[in-house]
Amino acid sequence: MSAYIVGALLPIVVTLVLRHSKKAKKRGLPVDAGGDPGFAVRNITYTSPVETAWEGVLTLAELFEYSCKQHQDRRLLGTRKLISIETEVTADGRSFDKVHLGDYEWLTYGQAFEAVCSFASGLVQIGHNKGERAAIFADTREEWFIALQGCFRRNITVVTIYASLGEEALCHSLNETEVTTVICGQKELNKLLGISGRLKTVKNVICMDEIPQSIINSEMNGNWKIASFSKVQLLGQECNVGAELPISTDIAVIMYTSGSTGLPKGVMMTHANVLATVSAVMTIVPGLGKKDTYLAYLPMAHILELAAESVMAAVGCAIGYGSPLTLTDTSNKIKRGTKGDATALVPTVMTAVPAILDRVREGVLKKLNVTGGLAKKLFDLAYSRRLSAMNGSWFGAWGLEKLFWNFLVFRKVRAILGGRLRFLLSGGAPLSGDTQRFINICLSAPIGQGYGLTETCAGGTFSEFDDLTVGRVGAPLPCSFVKLIDWPEGGYLTSDLPRPRGEIVIGGPNVTLGYFKNEEKTRESYKVDAKGMRWFYTGDIGQFHADGCLEIIDRKKDIIKLQHGEYVSLGKVESALSVSPYVDNIMLHADPFHSYCVALVVASQQAVQAWASKQGIDTNDFSELCRKEEVVKEVQASLVKEAKKARLEKFEIPAKIKLLSNPWTPESGLVTAALKLKRDVVRKAFSEDLSKLYA
Repeated sequence: MSAYIVGALLPIVVTLVLRHSKKAKKRGLPVDAGGDPGFAVRNITYTSPVETAWEGVLTLAELFEYSCKQHQDRRLLGTRKLISIETEVTADGRSFDKVHLGDYEWLTYGQAFEAVCSFASGLVQIGHNKGERAAIFADTREEWFIALQGCFRRNITVVTIYASLGEEALCHSLNETEVTTVICGQKELNKLLGISGRLKTVKNVICMDEIPQSIINSEMNGNWKIASFSKVQLLGQECNVGAELPISTDIAVIMYTSGSTGLPKGVMMTHANVLATVSAVMTIVPGLGKKDTYLAYLPMAHILELAAESVMAAVGCAIGYGSPLTLTDTSNKIKRGTKGDATALVPTVMTAVPAILDRVREGVLKKLNVTGGLAKKLFDLAYSRRLSAMNGSWFGAWGLEKLFWNFLVFRKVRAILGGRLRFLLSGGAPLSGDTQRFINICLSAPIGQGYGLTETCAGGTFSEFDDLTVGRVGAPLPCSFVKLIDWPEGGYLTSDLPRPRGEIVIGGPNVTLGYFKNEEKTRESYKVDAKGMRWFYTGDIGQFHADGCLEIIDRKKDIIKLQHGEYVSLGKVESALSVSPYVDNIMLHADPFHSYCVALVVASQQAVQAWASKQGIDTNDFSELCRKEEVVKEVQASLVKEAKKARLEKFEIPAKIKLLSNPWTPESGLVTAALKLKRDVVRKAFSEDLSKLYA
């Protein structure tokens, strides 16, 4: 009898112990740091910021060569072969290209290193001179990585430019940095041709794709030399030139921001800066290494992706390339009945921005709502059980129950991203708690929320593998000290109770040199303390929890004061309301001369049409549907519901909305390549609509 009681109580006792240990676990510790007074925290394991994890390796060029020697015959870079392109015409007459892609074809570490060396030598052969800069202007792909590492072997500073950048910002970036060689795809080559007369220093263009004969014949009236990527590599093979390796203080990358507020700024990153972040991040995922496969599809011109791929290549992972438009079997550009990138690659590790994870969640929920019946009831039951476990219920001890629900219900969701995912890294913007829990449960994989900026080489804080809390971004990475300083104007002080609050300042070897040719802005945002540590002032507002983890609670630029003195945090409200199934994108607008907010809402076509169909409303013309009063009321009611769930104040809830039918994409110029709102651009584009909402 006693044995029976012990056996019955043991799982509960173990769970209580685990729960207590989770609460007690410290992830960051207060530290006495230099610079402005504030409340500073360090990583619990490292007493001082880490600079490199490899003895004798001080640059990204040295790290890549070291890794290639360690993993010579292992797979490194994978690309899918294009089998065919077909055009589909929809019922309303619109046409879309659909691609049929084959299996991944791979370069080993050894082969990739040879390709890098050949490209580096080829740059010399086409006349790229010492001290000149090269720009990479293309979507993420195998050649992007090879070009980057090739430039590093010749100590060439790489200027990274988003493929979606508009003409004005593109001209600004290339001319400001006096780039002489541009490495691009065919789509980007056409953009360059359109502004060729405005580019002052470009001499060479290297195209990653086949160059159309018409362009070869014109040769830009002799202004540029145009060569294919393969031709440059061939020239390098025929006449090999030795490496000219950089030192740690040399500038590896000038990374142009995506320009969410005006013209983009070029952030100067040394080899030491990026290496510090790489060295820190590799410690976060247990066992990260040669057994892992990483799906690369975010823009490599974004520091999140560049740092992630650098980490993967450093530890022996395989990197398979894809794109947001071909990511899953149901992605817009994938031919029906063929595999998307995730199912073809079956990755174990991925990075994602919150907008993409929100879409995965919305897609699953929409499909369930359409299916209904027993399938939906079973999903809801499984989800509620897993949510209860993750939120601290004693059911969390029952590992067999988790396996049961994963097999019975969630394996179909897991299959969307290949079915083998063991870790997701989310960054670039705040991730809603609902989406984080949904991904945790349905994909059965932890999400590591990270916080960092281009100016800190993506280094700042990162959630640990076993941290299942939501709404936080983890403790400081081993490369950083993170400090809060008072912002009295906004009412945020480090003396606040129960938690210290203030502007987030990041210090460490990952903090970059500043903005290229912009000393005034550099002086505003960067400071060096008496010990020589560089600090970057982020403009974000955070608070530290007792275990040393950071939570982002506001942003200086996003806080608007309403007519009666209430403060509204635009980003916080948008994050809460974007959970509505009717919302594809949203921008809250607050005016100091009014006492209420309004919002522009990009409607989710599938969700809105499904609701309208149930109400017997004609759904053929989506733009007309978005103008119907009953549709607007339904969407607004959904926003109010989500606002109440998030405990928003009444003045934070948009009193009026404008429903929009056309999506906001990087190509439209309304969001960045990382899908962040270009708030000023949206405000100007829809100024008339915003005025009417306040009328």
